[in-house]
Amino acid sequence: MAPTPDIRQTIVQLLSNVSDGKEVQTYLQRFSELERTRFAVIKIGGAILRDRLEETAASLALLHTVGLTPIVIHGGGPQLDDKLTADGVASEKVDGLRVTTPTVLDAARDVFTSQNIRLVEAIRAQGVDAHGLTQGVFDAELVDHDKYGLVGEPTSVHLDLLRSIVKSGAIPILTCLGVVPGGQMVNINADSATRILVHEVQPMKIIFLSDTGGLLDGDGHVIDSINLATDYGELMSADWVHSGMRLKLAEINRLLRDAPLTTSVSITTPSALARELFTHSGDGTLVRMGEPINRFATKERVANRQLIELIEDAFGQKLDPDWWEEISLLSAYVSESYRAAAVVAELDEFVYLDKFAIDETARGEGLARTVWDHMVRDYPSLVWRSRADNPFNPFYEKESDGSMTLNGWTIFWKGVYDFELIGRAVKRLSEMPASFTTETAHA
Repeated sequence: MAPTPDIRQTIVQLLSNVSDGKEVQTYLQRFSELERTRFAVIKIGGAILRDRLEETAASLALLHTVGLTPIVIHGGGPQLDDKLTADGVASEKVDGLRVTTPTVLDAARDVFTSQNIRLVEAIRAQGVDAHGLTQGVFDAELVDHDKYGLVGEPTSVHLDLLRSIVKSGAIPILTCLGVVPGGQMVNINADSATRILVHEVQPMKIIFLSDTGGLLDGDGHVIDSINLATDYGELMSADWVHSGMRLKLAEINRLLRDAPLTTSVSITTPSALARELFTHSGDGTLVRMGEPINRFATKERVANRQLIELIEDAFGQKLDPDWWEEISLLSAYVSESYRAAAVVAELDEFVYLDKFAIDETARGEGLARTVWDHMVRDYPSLVWRSRADNPFNPFYEKESDGSMTLNGWTIFWKGVYDFELIGRAVKRLSEMPASFTTETAHA
């Protein structure tokens, strides 16, 4: 049943407390235009079901209340570990996959079914209907019986069953069990099941709910965004990417290569689900197939008309006609589609970030982060400025080592620790004329 306008508006207002109301409305409108089964596939880890069941159910119920019905698939690895240990059954993993004997499979079926029932009942307790599907959704084939036992590679999904449940007004809740030709039940890795589900459903959003809140780097910090086109090879060669994380990255890469470019994977916590879905900044790790970032060291190699159009559209005003000719370019970092760019220039004794522009269609994709990371990798010390009330300033504050506001400008610096040099930069940038012919609050 669709939410009433009053209920929907109330929830929009609540979400707006998390971020800008315009962002929330934009994402709601975008999601609402899709076929109902194509909104999102949400994969829930077993640790989340064990430790954060109620908040997970509440977050899923909220989505349903604003008229968005996700298809949910869950695991149960920790619970299965506990049961196998309690039963005295040995279990091992090879290449991130659980070796599944008939005894392990019996235990997996019992555990996954019980976890499915717990989640369904928790969602129903929130006043939203949910329908559990413990089998009958995935067809599969054995991966390598000698090596992994009864582990299946999913080959197809019974979409009519899912569509029927969504049409009835319920959230479908799936487990990771499949059937191979001949009727043998098999254990399916949850990330593999999610991949085939995404292939068949083609959703706009793919969410992995995790107790870590995202993918963690070598220091244990959440990675904000990953652009697979530029980052995948480096990540997979890192010594801190191993076992389950390595398998997850490989599955996500395989998943996104087979999805529309607008599709993204978000890894976040249940409590941050709304922020991840309905705001540009998100909360967790955003993974996209993305696009290459080109670095141009000379003006001749830049499609300057496209670059200028990007900057003018992003800032909502016209550049001074002489801006491009007069800038002393060091490097221009431009996404392949010209939807994101950073222009680094030489200004007196400073390395100066002259323009950082993101097209409206690219916001929330992680493309800004990718361009930024490429730039600071080459220029760890630089200065830049922004209007004091620019809504992008929180990002700049987070990325800078310091800032000062003067004459309506906030001057930021990164990697610059000479106070005399910082003082000269603040004075120079606060007095420098704007490069736009008309000024707005966010110039």
